[in-house]
Amino acid sequence: MFKKSKDDLVCVSAVRTPFGKFGGSLKNIDIYDLGAIAMKNSLERIKLDPEMIDEAWWGIGDTSSTKDPYTPVVARQSMLKAGIPAEKPSVSFDQACISAMDAAKYGIRSIQLGEAEIIIAGGATSFSTIPFLLRGIRWEGKRHTSFLIEDPIIPLGYKDYAPVAYDSGVVAVEYGVSREEQDEFAYASHIKYGKAWERGFFKNEMVPLEIVGKAPKGKPAPVKVLDIDEQYRADITLEGLAKLKPIYDNPTCTAGNAPGMNDGSTSQIIMKREKAEKLGLPILYTIVAMSSVALQPRIMPVSPGFAIKKCLDETKLSIDDIKFIEINEAFACVPLVSCKLLSNERFRKGNYSDMVKEASAKAILDNDHAKYRELKERLNVNGSAIAIGHPNTASGARLMMTAAYNLKENGGGYAACAICGGLTQGAGSIIWVE
Repeated sequence: MFKKSKDDLVCVSAVRTPFGKFGGSLKNIDIYDLGAIAMKNSLERIKLDPEMIDEAWWGIGDTSSTKDPYTPVVARQSMLKAGIPAEKPSVSFDQACISAMDAAKYGIRSIQLGEAEIIIAGGATSFSTIPFLLRGIRWEGKRHTSFLIEDPIIPLGYKDYAPVAYDSGVVAVEYGVSREEQDEFAYASHIKYGKAWERGFFKNEMVPLEIVGKAPKGKPAPVKVLDIDEQYRADITLEGLAKLKPIYDNPTCTAGNAPGMNDGSTSQIIMKREKAEKLGLPILYTIVAMSSVALQPRIMPVSPGFAIKKCLDETKLSIDDIKFIEINEAFACVPLVSCKLLSNERFRKGNYSDMVKEASAKAILDNDHAKYRELKERLNVNGSAIAIGHPNTASGARLMMTAAYNLKENGGGYAACAICGGLTQGAGSIIWVE
């Protein structure tokens, strides 16, 4: 049983927007406004005066989608729109998909250093508003007829490296995760999400969003209320998934066993337990441990497993102490490869640095098949990014809140959360719910 302390770091509010599909309902919402919506909702959830926020830590990846792509200070613009006073410091940063989870970690450091008492942390992504690019014409003096227009998200990844889908598909094969298993896992993500949504589970974390449409001539503008993640497909079938071809010449990853390019934002409010109790605020969860990891750029699917191992090593907890596991479905192979690692006793008990070397050398760890099946039973039990969506720099916080509300629904305990990020970064956390 977790032993509580007045100095524990606790989350008192955690909410998100519905996640929109690419070109969907959120396509016309500015990234600053999108972030402000989640920030404001997290404050309103607990009726906290915005004046009490000391710092904002905010994950933001691609700034080309902003109105001010040169130093847009997204965190600052969003917090101002959310009503947080102008005198409050803020930080926008890019760690790709791990940003919103590490936002909580960096904010916690400020609290532990005595520089802040209450922080707001999260992130926002708007794939739908990313513009086309015209590179190099500033100095070339080209005529209009010779402009080369570039789409920065095709392929999605890093120009000096292979597409992330390619690397992930190859690593899946190296770790013995088949295309069929990935398709089955993707199918299950939609099925589990549908059941969770039907019973109202996502009402805990998702604040419905009113979207005002374009007004017809002489008539009021239509208003749509979005209260479901648009990535979800109720009509998903294994047969349909099996027909999809892998993308970018990788062996296993398809558009069906990966999430889309989604829009959305997440926000959490964190403080010490003593402060929360003094203010009479409900404690959603306690942060037990947080980790950041980085490995060789091509092996992204292993990083959540390493991030969880780092948290387990720090806390001296066992994977058997963990009731639920939330690993982001950047591709179906990511949580599966990471669970393969965590099912291996030598990996769990081994020296962290030695395990990093083995993973970097393309080692395939023999996994305990029974343990692997057991971990999968605890993994993403309400669906994850393949059904929910993956607005990259918002997803890390979504994992933590989904895990917390799931623990509350199931009698409390520990959950491990982890997410991979571009060029094999990783973030992990262990949370506890009373």
